Amino acid sequence: MYERIVTDFDIRTIMDSGQVFRIRPLSAAGETFLAVAGNHAVLIRQKPESEDRMRVAFSCQEEDFADFWNSYFDLDRDYEAIRRSVDPADVFLTSAIRCGYGIRILRQDLWETIISFLVSQNNNITRIRRSLEALCERYGEKISVNAFPDGPDDSLTDGSVHAFPSPEAVLEGGLDGLDGLGLGYRDKYIFRMAQRCAGQEGREWLDLLQKSSYEDALALLLKEYGIGKKVADCICLFALHHVDAFPVDTHMKQILAAFYPEGFPFSRYEGYAGILQQYMFYYKLTQRRTS
Repeated sequence: MYERIVTDFDIRTIMDSGQVFRIRPLSAAGETFLAVAGNHAVLIRQKPESEDRMRVAFSCQEEDFADFWNSYFDLDRDYEAIRRSVDPADVFLTSAIRCGYGIRILRQDLWETIISFLVSQNNNITRIRRSLEALCERYGEKISVNAFPDGPDDSLTDGSVHAFPSPEAVLEGGLDGLDGLGLGYRDKYIFRMAQRCAGQEGREWLDLLQKSSYEDALALLLKEYGIGKKVADCICLFALHHVDAFPVDTHMKQILAAFYPEGFPFSRYEGYAGILQQYMFYYKLTQRRTS
């Protein structure tokens, strides 16, 4: 187990922020969370240390945390400085940041993120999670999860956690192999993307995306079947970590029309507007849930 005190971190808020779909609580009380990313899995517990600091326990060893989870949760970025940079006269944005305190932009696997946001189109978070978990159970390899010292979680059994499947595994199953996963018309997008990402050529294409600027990566993604501007921006933000990417869906269109009729002040927040977008998006989701 590895413990760390961090600011600007709340695993439940991250889970509900719409950027990731394989984090879930293991009980109704939500004391322990399971995070699965690619072929990595960890249990997470948190408790407030002070007003703005959280004591977070990870069930992995410190070496595993340093090698993977520290970067995955973007823990080296100063989110407090980003929050301080917001115009105090911007009532909506300051409210969004207070509501979304604890959000971080995760550094997710590129192939997994592409598939996740292809599935996300015209969909809701509950169904997205269900479809992706079903895909992983069907084609992903079983992976182990370290338990906390006080014992294993009863809701986790041997073989109950699966890695995200490789493009080759999805391709081998065929288009018909995606039936029954709740994907609907999106199954064709998933299969075509598996064809695109499989093998040496696929790995080279993914590597090219990883090395590309935001503008070049966006152009490459928009050439692909099923990927529009919003999905491409989500991939750029949540996988390629271009934190200036600013995905605009129906919720964001409503926000921009209502609070920024003359345009969002991108020049003020150059280089990290995508982080602010996530606060805004989460705030809108939260308002919908409570209205």
